[in-house]
Amino acid sequence: MPYFGSGLLLIIIWSLLWKGLALWHSAERSEPVWFVVLLVVNTAGILELIYLFGILGLKFNQLFVVHRK
Repeated sequence: MPYFGSGLLLIIIWSLLWKGLALWHSAERSEPVWFVVLLVVNTAGILELIYLFGILGLKFNQLFVVHRK
């Protein structure tokens, strides 16, 4: 049973990390539809990864860079 708790904690941390990054980038790019979808839909980071790397085409080293218009 302790493995279940540890695994669940890792999934929560993983999901929150990617959700936070995806929400930050969608807000910074003024994309309200993506922001709401990413906020409401919980996919353990899968949708967030698709948005960040597939839709936006970001590289890993660009995840924490502020993009000013």
